[in-house]
Amino acid sequence: MNNTWNKIIYKVGSSFYDKFFNTGIFLKTRKRIFQKAPFQSNQKILYVGIGTGADLELINYGDFDITAIDYSPDMLAKAKRKFEHSSIEFLEMDAQNMTFEDESFDYIVASLILSVVPDENKCFGEMIRVLKKDGRILIFDKFAAKNQKLTLTKKLLRPFISILGTDIGRSFEVLFSKNKHRLNILKDDQVMLRGMYRYIEVIKVN
Repeated sequence: MNNTWNKIIYKVGSSFYDKFFNTGIFLKTRKRIFQKAPFQSNQKILYVGIGTGADLELINYGDFDITAIDYSPDMLAKAKRKFEHSSIEFLEMDAQNMTFEDESFDYIVASLILSVVPDENKCFGEMIRVLKKDGRILIFDKFAAKNQKLTLTKKLLRPFISILGTDIGRSFEVLFSKNKHRLNILKDDQVMLRGMYRYIEVIKVN
């Protein structure tokens, strides 16, 4: 996966993204997660990889100070149209190289982004950088099972699925281990498809 290929993939996918990810089990799971998000009106919230804005529809977005970024101009255009009368700031930006100042946000929502960016370590590192101390990152994504090797089937499928712009073999444990001196895990729940999808909440402590 690379940024150029991802732009092509999500240019095509923008036309049907909501029909797949904003219905059925995906919508039910995301509602259960994000409608309980403990946002407060005086906090700054960043949505990384906002896509078509589907996650924003699950909260009272008018009550919060929200910035939303995406690398795909086509996905971002759809989000902007949905919320054109809101105060949400939409920015075309690479999640692996954000232009925000250090410690700019109280909350970061990372929904289905760490499995699709070319370099998940850069992306996660950037999230930590722009997060305030004691701020939280809310992660909904697919990861490899904890402390288990990928099955042969997944190993064989992984390169083909990556062509579609997503990786089924990334390990949150490996990602976290590189930043464990800066973060604590507050929550790690298996939420969908027998634990393939997890909801993870981390807090920045350093």
